[in-house]
Amino acid sequence: MTEALLRAESLIRTIPDYPEPGVLFRDITPLLADASALRAVIDAMIAPFEGEFDVVAGVEARGFLLAGAAAMEAGAGLVPIRKAGKLPRPAASVSYALEYGSATIEAHDDIRQDMRVLLVDDVLATGGTLVAAHELVASLGGTVVGTAVLMELEALGGRALVGDVHAVFTA
Repeated sequence: MTEALLRAESLIRTIPDYPEPGVLFRDITPLLADASALRAVIDAMIAPFEGEFDVVAGVEARGFLLAGAAAMEAGAGLVPIRKAGKLPRPAASVSYALEYGSATIEAHDDIRQDMRVLLVDDVLATGGTLVAAHELVASLGGTVVGTAVLMELEALGGRALVGDVHAVFTA
């Protein structure tokens, strides 16, 4: 790992018992506020996929921040994947199971047939959201050429569901 990435990783704060007791929340806002750290992680996120994608799809909410920067850096378009009810004209939606209940994500039809998509999110935890995002892209006719996350929480086993994921950091 480069010195720039080690420094970027040191900016991620772990907040115990947020949003509920027993959870260790990874606060990436100090990293986002540091221009050189942000550039280092964005470069690391997209490097394995250079030239392979037409658009970056970012998963709500913190994935938007990283996906926007990745799209700008790569000269690609950006497509938001939102929680249900947040888009004025959803073209596709996918529901998926959560630990307690379910959730739904949606996207507009800005992902066209045969469009190559890089999926970006902040954290890979249990994998449910990213699996649903893969299904959503496919339902719109796009092809996911890669999945990149800032951090993978290995103990939660999300990679077993999602498959190949490029994680800049692991915890």
